Amino acid sequence: MQYLFVEYPKCSTCQKAKGWLESHDVDFQSRHIVENTPTVEELENWLEKSGLEIKKFFNTSGLVYKNMNLKEKLALMTDAEKLQLLASNGMLIKRPLLIGEDFVLVGFREEQWSKKISKK
Repeated sequence: MQYLFVEYPKCSTCQKAKGWLESHDVDFQSRHIVENTPTVEELENWLEKSGLEIKKFFNTSGLVYKNMNLKEKLALMTDAEKLQLLASNGMLIKRPLLIGEDFVLVGFREEQWSKKISKK
């Protein structure tokens, strides 16, 4: 099984996650989150697979998030508006993302990734 690894290459957490995938011989395809920003449709699908609330997909520590003052604004937005916003700028999306057939992991937590990834 090949996984989709959505990353921002300059992100240290993404670099750590990519290194972990490589050291565990995981087959993955890498995708640059800014050059190839996820679409609303992809985000809807990933949100459903993740089982998370939409707010978990936001990069709350990022400059774009802070500069747009989204902490206050998100509470007033619909989920559809939030998805549109995420699809408009890859830097708003928490990363890395690891997408499998039946799951999506947001952010890198080694223990969580180890449990989800099966080498076949």
